Amino acid sequence: MRFNELITGVRSDIAIKLFGEDLDYLNQNALEIKNLIADVPGASDIIMEKTAGLPQIKVHYDRRKIAYYGLDINTLNIYLSVAFGGKTAGVIFEGGKRFDMVMRFDKQNRTDIDDIRQMQVPVSTGQMIPLRELADILYTQGPAKISHDNTHRRVVVSVNVQGRDLQSVIVDIQHKIDKNIKLKAGNYIVYGGQFENLKNATNHLMIAVPVALLLIFIFLHFAFKSFKDAVMIFTAIPLATVGGVFLLWFRGMPFSVSAGIGLIALFGISVLNGIVLIEHLKELQHQGMTSLRELILTGAKNRLRPVLLTAGAAAMGFLPMAISTSAGAEVQRPLATVVIGGLITSTMLTMIALPLLFEIFYNVKGIKFFPLRFIRSTNLIVILLFYIPTISGFSQNSEIKLNAAIDTAMHNNRQIAAYRYKVDQSKALKKAAFALDKTIFSYGTDQNNVAEKGYPLKVWGMEQSFSFPTLYSSESKSRQIEVSIAEAKLRNIKNELIKKVSYAYFNYQILLNKKKLYQTLDSLYYVLLANSEKRAETGDVSRLEVLNIKAKKIRLNYISIP
Repeated sequence: MRFNELITGVRSDIAIKLFGEDLDYLNQNALEIKNLIADVPGASDIIMEKTAGLPQIKVHYDRRKIAYYGLDINTLNIYLSVAFGGKTAGVIFEGGKRFDMVMRFDKQNRTDIDDIRQMQVPVSTGQMIPLRELADILYTQGPAKISHDNTHRRVVVSVNVQGRDLQSVIVDIQHKIDKNIKLKAGNYIVYGGQFENLKNATNHLMIAVPVALLLIFIFLHFAFKSFKDAVMIFTAIPLATVGGVFLLWFRGMPFSVSAGIGLIALFGISVLNGIVLIEHLKELQHQGMTSLRELILTGAKNRLRPVLLTAGAAAMGFLPMAISTSAGAEVQRPLATVVIGGLITSTMLTMIALPLLFEIFYNVKGIKFFPLRFIRSTNLIVILLFYIPTISGFSQNSEIKLNAAIDTAMHNNRQIAAYRYKVDQSKALKKAAFALDKTIFSYGTDQNNVAEKGYPLKVWGMEQSFSFPTLYSSESKSRQIEVSIAEAKLRNIKNELIKKVSYAYFNYQILLNKKKLYQTLDSLYYVLLANSEKRAETGDVSRLEVLNIKAKKIRLNYISIP
């Protein structure tokens, strides 16, 4: 927190700084921003810097009266400062000591605003009048603090991040502010805090990660003097990355800068197992083992224990960091989690995929026509014949049912998903109603009491604090009410969504029926028009009736269905 304060002047993860000249305008917009971002997921501890609301006593002089009585403002200010602040009137000597003699009102005459109003001031006529005759004296509120950055006044809205990664939270905040906050000319917003460190670290990682990967590949090529061997071992890095990111997701941790550093460490560790296995396989080749299958089985069996020990030792070394809860754990846990997850998947690659790649790379003849043989195989033809009718049948039967539409809407609606998380959060908080404080164990020695053997008496102690029993039950009831409220809100949102989907579905069905009806009418008018024209040729009907039918048919074609 102190490091953040040294960099950007605030201790929070995100600092939204508003710069301008008018403090009242800045405070108004800062409060609007605070209320606007309150519902951003992951944003917590939103605090606006207090820069207004400091009580003050304001003395507003009436210049006409001051001129009438022959006074000036400087003299009145001196009277005020002497009466309530004091002023040196002389020096008192006591032996070798020297003291200033200060004059001011007694304590009982300088405790209230009425004392200022009733303060007597001499005028040019020799009379004494109260100060309230020369000025309006009242309580007001002024700036509590005026902060500056680069000579510009600023107000800061501080935000901490919990449960999400910093980048996504700041993107959501910027989107909301850009969409809803419009500042006057001369006022602007700057984002700081830990976010600045994230941008700098991300820029550095964009360079460091490719450089690390390139150096690893170069060193592998120098070590084996073979491009194929370097590529084989280098394939451990992508699968290791997948395992690290998956374990981060499984533990509910966002990808952070420390996780990126963990990836760089993982890249170096993950290639060790590949080096151990490939080096042994090449050694068996040099010893004269010709059967590639036997070579791979023998090499994998001989190197199973070293590979597991290499990965296990590194993973166990990072395990205390992965489960740490002490100071600095927010940096240690992502780094260790990435390394442990990546080592698990890279070890699987080393013992399963890497021997297969070795056979593919060193048995080119066996894989040369592999794609052609697969295409020629009857299995592929059977698969295509089986799936083509299925795909065409699916495209024909694309009409959706009401229940399916409701299920789709329930599954994809983000508001429902958010309220489900709120219900889960309320249920999780309910379990914490009976949480006890930590048990404290103590050990010491009593030097005043000595045992029979001459050693100090050992003292063991245990401390456990409990709240009053009714407090736990009340807390549980309160949490249960919160759960009920969250579930009720979720039900209301679901019912509202079902209502909207049903209304749209039935409107759609009505429009479909209208379309079918109009198509039927169009066909009938077509037949009727053809018959009328034939009857008009024989003289059974007039030409006017034929034109009337044609006009109705044309008008039907222009009817639009909303």
